[in-house]
Amino acid sequence: MKEAGFFDLTALGKTQEQSARRYFEFLRVPAMSAGLYFLPAGGTDPQSPHLQDELYYVVRGKSRFRAAEQDRAVGQGSVIFVAAGVEHRFYDIAEDLQVLVFFAPAESD
Repeated sequence: MKEAGFFDLTALGKTQEQSARRYFEFLRVPAMSAGLYFLPAGGTDPQSPHLQDELYYVVRGKSRFRAAEQDRAVGQGSVIFVAAGVEHRFYDIAEDLQVLVFFAPAESD
């Protein structure tokens, strides 16, 4: 079991970019998992509801976010909680979006 971990967003962003993956997981322990999520300006968010609660922190970019009946503009510094099973997605992505995502418990494959 991991007792501590130190991460650098700039380095994680470079690793994600090199991987060419939309979602790059960098931490997984039984109680939670975390990753970086990237959506380009004008892109589409293909998410479907997850089995875990989620917390999003928008590192950079601008878009709108819809979760169930709630709809808001989001940007750098926005923090969003989405309960397990709730339909949600980013849309109208005006600027490249980089988001820290935390799942609790860890996201199932």
